[in-house]
Amino acid sequence: MRVQFVAYPFSWLPPVIQAVMIYYPIIAAVGISANVVTIVILSRGKCGLSRCITRYLVAMSAADLLIIITDVILVRINDYYFPTTFLYITPVCSFLIALIRAVTDISVWFTIAFTFDRFVTICCQKLRTKYCIEKTASLVIGTVCLLFCIKNIPWFFTFEPNYTIDNVPWLCNVKPEYYTVTAWVTFGWINRCLTPLLPIFLILLLNALTVEYILAANRVRRRLRGSKKDENHNDPEMENRRKSIILLFTISGNFILLWATYVIFFLLMRITNQYYYTGYNDPMLIADYTSYMLLLLSCCTNTCIYAVTQSKFRDELKNGLKYPLRIIFNLFTNSFSITCGSVEFIGTEVMFIVDLIPLSWCL
Repeated sequence: MRVQFVAYPFSWLPPVIQAVMIYYPIIAAVGISANVVTIVILSRGKCGLSRCITRYLVAMSAADLLIIITDVILVRINDYYFPTTFLYITPVCSFLIALIRAVTDISVWFTIAFTFDRFVTICCQKLRTKYCIEKTASLVIGTVCLLFCIKNIPWFFTFEPNYTIDNVPWLCNVKPEYYTVTAWVTFGWINRCLTPLLPIFLILLLNALTVEYILAANRVRRRLRGSKKDENHNDPEMENRRKSIILLFTISGNFILLWATYVIFFLLMRITNQYYYTGYNDPMLIADYTSYMLLLLSCCTNTCIYAVTQSKFRDELKNGLKYPLRIIFNLFTNSFSITCGSVEFIGTEVMFIVDLIPLSWCL
C-alpha cells in the first residue's frame, strides 16, 4: 500500500518529504503563470525577435507548461496531497507516465532544435536563408512532437498493477523483465541516451563550434577595420552577434546546469547498481529527489532568461503588469471623480498616474 502523507501531521513527516510538499505547489504556481505569460508576450511578436526564433521559444514554453501540468500537478502534487484518485488506476497511470516521458523529451529536443537553428544562423551563411525560416521551424517542431510521441509508446506497456480491488488494477509497478530482458534494457538505455545524455553533448558541441566561429570572425573584422579601438564601438554586426549568443548561451547553460544533477545521479546509480533506498534519510533518495526538483525548475526559468536578456520582452512584461491597473482606474474613474487638494482628476487623465507607477510597486 502507498504511504498517505496527508494522513499525518506535517511536522511528523521526514524533512525531504516536507521540502517537496512545499516545493512542488510553488513550482506549479510559478511555472504555469510564467509560461502562460511568456507564450502570450512572444505570440504578440513585439519582442524584436524573428518569427523563426519566436516559433521555437513559444514551443519551448508550451512544452514546459505541459510538463508542469502533467508531471508536477497530476503526478507529484497529486501523489502527496490526493493519493487515492482515479489517476492511480493502472492504465491511467501508465498513460500518464508515457505522456510525461514524451513531453519531457519534446521539451529537451526543442532546446536542441533552437540551439541548432542559432548555430546555422551564426555559422552557416549559405544555409541560413533556407533553414532559418518560420516554415522550417514549424516543420521541425511538428516532427519532434510526432517522433517522440511514437518513441514513448512502449512506456505504456512497461508497468503492471501493484494490487487489484474489485477487478480494478491500481498503481504502476515496473515489470521485473524491464531490468532483465535485453529488449527492455536496450529501450531504457536508448531513453537515457536520447534524454539527456545526447542533448547535453550536442549543446556543448554546437556552442563550442559557435564560439570558435565567432572568435575567428571577430579576428577577421579586427583586421579589416584596422583599429582595435573602433572594433568595440559603432559595430552593429558585432552587437547583433553579442545579443544572439547571450540568449543562446543563457538558455543552453540553464539547461545543462539544471539537468547536471539528474545525469550525475543516473550515472552514480548505474555504477553502484543501487536501485532501492533504505529510508527517507538515505543519501541516494535525497539525491534522487533533489535531481528531479532541479530538473522541473528548468520549466520555470525561461521567462526569467528572456526578461534578463531581452529588453523588449521586459518592456512587454511591464506593460502587461500595468494593464490590469489601467483597467481598474478606468472603471473607477468612469463612475467617480478623484479630488486631490484643489485639483480634480477625472476620466482618462488618471491614466497618466498609472504610467508613472514604478514596476517594483506591481511586484
